[in-house]
Amino acid sequence: MPTLTEILTGESKKKSVIADCLVLIDAEVADKSGISGLAIKAGYGTVKKIKPGFVEHAVEDLLPEFAKVLDPLYEEAKGKGKSVSDYFRDNSGRAADALLSITDAKAARAKSGTAKGAYDKLRSTAKKNVEAAVPRLGRLIEKYEAG
Repeated sequence: MPTLTEILTGESKKKSVIADCLVLIDAEVADKSGISGLAIKAGYGTVKKIKPGFVEHAVEDLLPEFAKVLDPLYEEAKGKGKSVSDYFRDNSGRAADALLSITDAKAARAKSGTAKGAYDKLRSTAKKNVEAAVPRLGRLIEKYEAG
């Protein structure tokens, strides 16, 4: 059975996976509401406007590391005969912690003050927001594991 890294970063699928990740991020940001939602939308919009292509580059850069830290959850789901989306949803806290361990380290080393500032402002609510995105992420993975 291929690893999650192999599934998501293989040359034949990588560009499509990145494009789908960008759609996922846009959808998650669009779904946010309230005052914190406004802050997320403003920060995301600022980064996209000031540094076009930044989000796509970040996804491309982070994808192998994200896949690697999520692989244990993926393997558990497969080993238990569960769908990835259901297993990820049921373990959204673990998935969020794994993903945020990567972004926290990257943000600490970020050269872009704008991106680092936006990340720092939103980090306090990041786990809740990442947990909310995990079911979509599970469905994205299922799309690519099939073929």
